[in-house]
Amino acid sequence: MVRHSFDKELEHLHNLMVKMAGLVEESIENSILALKKQDIELATKVYQSDDEVDELEGRIEKICINLIARQQPLAKDLRTISTALKIITDMERIADHAADIAELTIRMADMKYIKPLVDIPHMAELAKKMVIRSIDSYIKQDVVLAREVCDSDDEVDDLFSKIVLELINIMKNNPETVEQATDFMFIVKYLERIGDHATNISEWVVFNVTGSHGHLAKKTD
Repeated sequence: MVRHSFDKELEHLHNLMVKMAGLVEESIENSILALKKQDIELATKVYQSDDEVDELEGRIEKICINLIARQQPLAKDLRTISTALKIITDMERIADHAADIAELTIRMADMKYIKPLVDIPHMAELAKKMVIRSIDSYIKQDVVLAREVCDSDDEVDDLFSKIVLELINIMKNNPETVEQATDFMFIVKYLERIGDHATNISEWVVFNVTGSHGHLAKKTD
């Protein structure tokens, strides 16, 4: 009976994490759509939805703490709960970065962009796919998929370097572009961090399934 109660709580935890993941994925997508369309209303929606993600993180944390305190979980269960706590921290940071992008979008909404947005949406799409696949790997407890996500981070990092170099050259050639180019640099830095957090999630999946980290966790804030 105790085990049945524990399993029901774990299922509830799992469902809340899936809901949180859906909100996070939507935030990334909307933040980039708002950036491309210079849509203040959509950017504001992203900024405001961050509170909902924070609220879900708090609810999940409470469930995890209650499970540890009341249910005396086995070692494997304890690993699952601690993995959930780590993953929701990364998901919350991803939502924060989407909100950061939305904030910069609002700031630049009335400006003509210094360059057509091609590489940044591509980078955003890659980062978003990493997040979706990392969450899928958690839901399916799929180590192979989790490791593929970790490996795909190099592509996001390469695009980050390419875009930053291009922005530096634009600033050198036209000092008037410095302010907006700096904002775009922040945006690509946030996207690069989103990729890092997706990598972290995948590494925690590997840890949960195997008991050891497949890669060294990236340091992100």
